[in-house]
Amino acid sequence: MNRDQELLAGAALTAFKLNGQFLELAEHLARPAGVTAAWWQVLGAVLREPLSVSAIAREMGITRQAVQRTADVLAERGFAEYRDNPAHRRAKLVAITPEGRAAINGISPHHARHAAELTAVMGPEQLAEAVEALTKLSAALDALDLSD
Repeated sequence: MNRDQELLAGAALTAFKLNGQFLELAEHLARPAGVTAAWWQVLGAVLREPLSVSAIAREMGITRQAVQRTADVLAERGFAEYRDNPAHRRAKLVAITPEGRAAINGISPHHARHAAELTAVMGPEQLAEAVEALTKLSAALDALDLSD
């Protein structure tokens, strides 16, 4: 393996580990609020404005089918609702309900505590640099030609 391959492999393996760690943390934070990490992810995408299932999938980097299943459960449980989409007759918009917003707000105290712990361990500047590096890495991966 050449250096470029080693760097890509190292980045991927680290990202896979981070993904697992963030999912574990998300489940830990979401559980007391009565939601799952997947529910939180979809509700978080529609906190500011209703979005279509496809738009949520693109924003979150997950499949449209996974978002559809989650949105259906959220709607059944009263955490979200479907609304008409003026831009597309068949693609409804997913919107958060007051119950969904209350659940997300229930996550905040634990989220704040763990955010402060992480910042204390890394330091605010180093954590900000890590976020910036991850954002750049994500953009670079988006730019890769995956047509082969």
